[in-house]
This record gives sequence, structure tokens and C-alpha cells, in this order.
Amino acid sequence: MTYSIHPMVVGSKVFDKGMMTYQQNYGEPYTIPIYSWLVKGGDKNILIDTGEMHPIKSDDREKALGGPIVTFEEGLAKHGLTPEDIHIIIHTHLHNDHCENDSKCSNAQIWVHEKELEHIHNPHPLDFRYLEDYIEEVEENGQINTITEAEKEIVPGIRAVHTPAHTEGGMTIVIDTAEGKVAITGFCIIDENLNPPAAVKGMEMDVIPPGTCTSPERAYNIMLQVKEMADIIIPLHEPHYASVERIG
Repeated sequence: MTYSIHPMVVGSKVFDKGMMTYQQNYGEPYTIPIYSWLVKGGDKNILIDTGEMHPIKSDDREKALGGPIVTFEEGLAKHGLTPEDIHIIIHTHLHNDHCENDSKCSNAQIWVHEKELEHIHNPHPLDFRYLEDYIEEVEENGQINTITEAEKEIVPGIRAVHTPAHTEGGMTIVIDTAEGKVAITGFCIIDENLNPPAAVKGMEMDVIPPGTCTSPERAYNIMLQVKEMADIIIPLHEPHYASVERIG
């Protein structure tokens, strides 16, 4: 079974680029897209993350990203779908900007790592991005499935791999496509993290850890492992994909 991946920009953030690139680019304004990734191919409509509920739309942000910002419903409608048509949601992690639309998908089975559930219900004060309000309804409805393994096949050709670089329960999603294996990283990075500029490589660094990470050293090593997992690696917040209709 092979699939195609369709990026939907359902939110954005404007902040210091150093939030993406550990110990690099501080003081440089940067705009990132927040994606929900629609996966087509089998008999199930599958999403990787669900993005923001109320995305800010502005000409400045869309120009910075190079593509349109849409609501969750608008993004799905372009593919002839509604939130109720979604069968499966797989979460890279449960920071709010990755799960705000879960409750709209009343027919979906939702897959998350067990450590994400632990952290969203009992977050450390430093990790304010966990907001349990966004998952309480789907949890009460029995829609959540927890992953405890290091690797879990969700459906044939799609597997979730535990990669705790950005959060303790972060998962990288590996998808079989006609162009080879595609990995959507389970940590918040841009392309520069995976392909550092010459100045960084000159420091003998092959990758740049996420600006927010569980441990810089562990994140660095996990990123090297993820780079070997697939033929195509998609950084979770890389702006390039805002203008891409299809991967795979």
C-alpha cells in the first residue's frame, strides 16, 4: 500500500527563529506554518495532526510562507472532506497547535504516545503548550488509542516511531509513498535543522536540535537517526511545504 501526503496550512506563528534552531539565529524574526497533513491512498482518511482551531490569516504571513493559510474545514473541503469524514488521526505530539481540531473529528480514532497523555494532563510549568481542554472531549468519547511501543504500525504502510526530541512522547510518522518512504518528523524543526549552514557544519555539527527540546544531546542523536529512516524527511514546520500540493 502506498499513499500521498497533502499539506494543509491551518495556522502559523511569528517568533524568534531561535525557537526552531537551538543556539542559532536568535533575534531573527521568522514565520512558521502549522500543518495538518492529509494522507490519501487506502480506504481510510488519515490526518497527521489537526493544527489550530482559529488560524490567523494575513497577507504578511501568507507572503512569508509562500502559500495560503486556511481553516481546518476549508483545508479538508478542498479535498471533498469534512471533519466527520476523518477515520484516523496520528499525533506527532500534543502541544496545542497540533491538536486543536481533534474534537471536530467525531468519527476518528486518535493515536498518541502514552507520554503525551501524561504530559498534557500533568505538564511541567515550563511546557505551557500543553492544554488538555483540546483533548478532553475525544478522551471522554473513547477515541484515543495510546502507543507504548518504540514503533507501531497504524495501518499497512504507515508507522509511528517514538522520537522524543521535542517532547517526551514525540512520534515521527513514516509513510510509504510511490516516491519512497517519507518521514514527517515528530519534533518541531525547519529544513535548516537537518541541513545546517556551513558555519554550523564548521563546528562539526551535522544537525541543529530543535529550539525547544527534551535534551539537546538526545535530540541531536535522534535527528541523526531520523535522517536515516526514510527517502524524504519532512521537517514539521518547514515553510516550503506551504506551496506544495502533494508529496509522494
